[in-house]
Amino acid sequence: MSNTEKKTGGWRTNKWIRAAIPALLLHCSIGTVYCWSIFSQEIADHIGFSKGATEWAFSFAIFFLGMSAAFLGNVVEKDIHKSSLIATICFAAGMAGTGFFIWFGGNNPGNVLALIGIYVSYGLIMGIGLGTGYLSPVKTLMLWFQDRKGLATGLAVAGFGAAKAIASPIMQWMLDGLGEGGIYKMFYILAAVYFVMMFVGHLLLKKPEGWHEPQKKEKGQGIFSVIKTRPITNYIGIWVMFYINITCGLALISQEKMIVKCIGLAGIVGIISTVSAVFNAAGRLGLSAWADKMKDRNTMYKIIFIASIALTAVVILTKGITNGASSIVLMILVLALIMVVNAGYGGGFSNVPTLLSDQYGMGSISALHGITLSAWAFAGLTGNQLANWIVNKFGEFIDMDKWVNEGVKVVVDPANLAAGQTAINPTGYQTVLYVTIALYIVALLMSFFFVRKPFKEEKTEA
Repeated sequence: MSNTEKKTGGWRTNKWIRAAIPALLLHCSIGTVYCWSIFSQEIADHIGFSKGATEWAFSFAIFFLGMSAAFLGNVVEKDIHKSSLIATICFAAGMAGTGFFIWFGGNNPGNVLALIGIYVSYGLIMGIGLGTGYLSPVKTLMLWFQDRKGLATGLAVAGFGAAKAIASPIMQWMLDGLGEGGIYKMFYILAAVYFVMMFVGHLLLKKPEGWHEPQKKEKGQGIFSVIKTRPITNYIGIWVMFYINITCGLALISQEKMIVKCIGLAGIVGIISTVSAVFNAAGRLGLSAWADKMKDRNTMYKIIFIASIALTAVVILTKGITNGASSIVLMILVLALIMVVNAGYGGGFSNVPTLLSDQYGMGSISALHGITLSAWAFAGLTGNQLANWIVNKFGEFIDMDKWVNEGVKVVVDPANLAAGQTAINPTGYQTVLYVTIALYIVALLMSFFFVRKPFKEEKTEA
């Protein structure tokens, strides 16, 4: 860094331009993967397959996000420009490919090649873009904002969480305004827009000058050698509690809209979904920034798990989901649980890279963070499916209008409902909470007994 640049604070050495803005450009683009529910039914109808068949595209996207992060973490470690370019190309190509196979499926309804093409495009190719794009700016942010690492990573990860809230109304507007074939045209347009956004982020992203020099020796270590610098149970504890937090979050969030309908708030379900998305993004930014002030970032996970356990227990004991429509207090408790779980779900993501850096150092953080994101891959395949299995296995589906408006329990078969009718299973959603509270307790025990204090603190005490 030249003296002139130091004095002028030129854009080449500005941490906001070289780290924060490119991180937001990358994460606000790839975070739109969570907009899947906006157009999944339209895709299914257009290509002639069931919604359940097309849903696997989203599950594959999250799975390959985690697995590509795990296997390409070393690429990110060595060259963030290569990794961010890979992310840009794969994400845009996957989105354009999805549009092509939707078009193909529309011309050939029921053709399995269209479904497989969407799996490959939205799941595999976009998934690789998601994993590398998610990792690429994180270490760079922590290097530029070493005094506020949590705030910096929280800012980027909040962009990932907020992307759905920002893009959803735009996508809905496009679907309504593009006319016949709007669903595949939308994907072509978005592929171009997100390519430009991510490519600009790729060009701007840069590590601070001179950082790599003192880190050459540490970066030479293999990732498992880094993990073994501490007891292996320490890393196992971090991985498992990260996995559980995502699994429980997905289990509840995937049923969120139906739970809201159960407690008599069907008319404002869209508003509540937006509010919960705000809590998700606020948790990503606020909880990681708060953790900057803690001696041990693991304390934040203890707070997340204790709050989730406490509110889940209250809703279980009061049968808040099944009785919520008849009591404002229970209604508030259920909403509080939804908001706390959303905030904790987001906070778990933003705190994991800084927790890992405190535990294992910065030298191999991208590779280590990537390996840890494999927990996201497996949670993406288990969280939603676990909740769906419980809801289908326990309780009965009943006519929502009769239940909410008249208090009458009329058992129905969801498959035989007319268009516009909704079936809910309050007992099933309530049962999901028994599983999530047990998992949260396991995660809390991991946080207390497996995850050790930061290395520097242990050295001081020794």
